[in-house]
Amino acid sequence: MREVEGLHRTIDWKGAFWIASGVPALVLISIGGMGATAGKLAFLVWAISVLMGLSQAYSYAEIGGLFANKSGGAAVYGAAAWLRYSKLTAPLSVWCNWFAWSPVLSLGCAIAAGYILNAIAPIPVFTAESAEVGAWLKMASHAAAIDGKSLEDATKIAIAALTEAGTPALRSFKLVSFSLFGMANIEIGATFFIGAILMLVAFAIQHRGILGTARVQMWIGLLVVIPMLIVGIVPFLNGSVHYDNYVPLLPPTGAWNNGGWTQFFGALFIAGWSTYAFETAVCYTREFKNPASDTKKSIISAGMLCVVLYTLVAATFQGYLGLDGMTQPGIVDGTGVAAAMGNMVGTGSAIVTHLLEMMMILALVLAIMMAMAGSSRTLYQGGVDGWLPKYLAHTNENGAPTKAMWTDLVFNLGLLTFAASDATAYYLILSISNVGYMLFIFLNLQATWIHRIDSPNIPRPYRAPNWLVGFNAVLGFVNLLFMGAGAKVWGNPNALWYGLVFALLIIPVFLYRHYVQDKGRFPDHMLLDLDLKGQDLGERRAGILPYLTLALGAGVILFGHYYFQLPPA
Repeated sequence: MREVEGLHRTIDWKGAFWIASGVPALVLISIGGMGATAGKLAFLVWAISVLMGLSQAYSYAEIGGLFANKSGGAAVYGAAAWLRYSKLTAPLSVWCNWFAWSPVLSLGCAIAAGYILNAIAPIPVFTAESAEVGAWLKMASHAAAIDGKSLEDATKIAIAALTEAGTPALRSFKLVSFSLFGMANIEIGATFFIGAILMLVAFAIQHRGILGTARVQMWIGLLVVIPMLIVGIVPFLNGSVHYDNYVPLLPPTGAWNNGGWTQFFGALFIAGWSTYAFETAVCYTREFKNPASDTKKSIISAGMLCVVLYTLVAATFQGYLGLDGMTQPGIVDGTGVAAAMGNMVGTGSAIVTHLLEMMMILALVLAIMMAMAGSSRTLYQGGVDGWLPKYLAHTNENGAPTKAMWTDLVFNLGLLTFAASDATAYYLILSISNVGYMLFIFLNLQATWIHRIDSPNIPRPYRAPNWLVGFNAVLGFVNLLFMGAGAKVWGNPNALWYGLVFALLIIPVFLYRHYVQDKGRFPDHMLLDLDLKGQDLGERRAGILPYLTLALGAGVILFGHYYFQLPPA
């Protein structure tokens, strides 16, 4: 494989839009967990969160337009603003964005593997009325097992025994299984191997470069977006949506007390991991044919799609299923979502359900490919700009950042051993990665006004309204409040601290790159887009303001964590 000069300019804004079209599928990953956490407020949480994401996108569109020669998204563009003030804060932005995005691969593969297993090795379903249950109860060899039991208890024993006996060996196959320090289970079994195959398929598609990826994403996207629109609209027309499932607008505690607000903020915290994700559309600036116009068009069009699908799909799921239905195990772990959608559109037929199951697998593949495309380019640009190890700054003959993609792949194979085990591990991974995401969001919403102050004369193809830049800067602090208060909501009281510790892992990585590999010098090209050459980082015109912003952000996190507490069990 020969080394070539970086990424290729082969797509326009529509290509980035179709790559980002995998974002709406993320609502299906956590819609059940959201119902369990936010209760009847779930639909409102999704609507608020996606509208916040759309507002924030205008700030990213502005700073993305400043860097026609960089890929990697808002994290890379924002890092250039913070570099003047702290060598460590700048790479934190890039690192946090990467480890927020990368787990989409493992989480999406785990759920997609579950659907595939349900198709090729389904677990048999028995009820009290099943002929097999009656026959089992009559067998003399089972008399001891049900002796002295009531008919109801004996029936439960029969169902459990028949289910265990009828479960295919593939479902129970485990090569390795153990507990990791009591936090989560590590499991390498059928789900892991199927998920690994899906990752390798995504890798193979993207090996051809961004243009080939965008074309594949377009066709998969159409097969996903259209059914999601149908599911979001038809239940309102066929009478399947019930108003009582939306009210009263109270958290699960039943009151807007401290515990209720904590659950609400926790729901908004995890929703942002999905609803803000269309910012990936600006990861491909270096690959746009016309970055000056394509950058804004790509992110705003992707944002509009997400606003429509997130609000509609979340509202119809809740309106049809109600709180009890949304908290069923199959909805929470994602494997029963397709069957629920089949019932929502009024058919419930096996054929429609199977088609929707295929759509769910395609939706998850869409999200997996989107995550690999975006997160690998963040790694790649980190390697090019001096934040991350040099080996990441490699592309193949098609302009694909293959070494960054391999890094993503290996990292997520490790995470897949967690995600394939249980829901507790799934949401722990989600919470930790989202701590990084909220830190990235905060740093980059502030980077917009820092760039305005420090680089006022650099041409901006798009300039967001002043009031919106200020409003989005405030939203950065709001997101930190959600993180501080809400990370503990998702099954582990220490999720916030785990996430912050993982964020700090960038320090030794950056120190190795900057002081060992680069001998304390940044690459000469790093800030060329800002008309800065060599080691000239530019004047610190913002003065003390960025430092005060960081201090206030830390205060908001600590306040949120210690003031807002979970309701008593």
